Amino acid sequence: MVAYELQILDLLQQLHNPVLDKIMISFSALGNMGVIWIVLGVALLFFPRTRTAGKVVLLAMLLEVVGVNLVIKPLVARMRPYQHNPEVDIIIRELWDYSFPSGHTAMAFTMVTGLYLTRTSPLWQICLAVAIVIAFSRLYLYVHFPTDVAAGVIFGIIFGWLGFRLEGWLENKWQTHKQEG
Repeated sequence: MVAYELQILDLLQQLHNPVLDKIMISFSALGNMGVIWIVLGVALLFFPRTRTAGKVVLLAMLLEVVGVNLVIKPLVARMRPYQHNPEVDIIIRELWDYSFPSGHTAMAFTMVTGLYLTRTSPLWQICLAVAIVIAFSRLYLYVHFPTDVAAGVIFGIIFGWLGFRLEGWLENKWQTHKQEG
């Protein structure tokens, strides 16, 4: 499987040019440590209409960080593409963690799914476009295999859904507690 995926990544290397390099580096950087998504999630808490969405996405992102970064990545321990093919000059600094799944992609799609499920803001559509470009940037930059990115999308959807369900359960518990108390 690795050889097939490296062929795909090698084909993408033909797209490189100075302008696209800067765009892909910038979009990839948007996903670094999930900062853009965390800031957006916190901002959603400040508005009554989007407060539920903020709670959902922040819970979902917490689940994603634990699930992807602390459990799945160390468990799978997959090397990055550039470690398999050291002849490729990557244009960003080498990364210290494992490749599977793409954390950038998982976090982005966690946010998109959480926003979509709450249906409180059309912001999910903009986030989806950004998430797709971030996911592609990880392939373009030769730091993830296609299956890493595909798994990131899947795990993002799962964690977004889990955050949505958990927030609903917690809200129900809170309302029950308030009525009884």
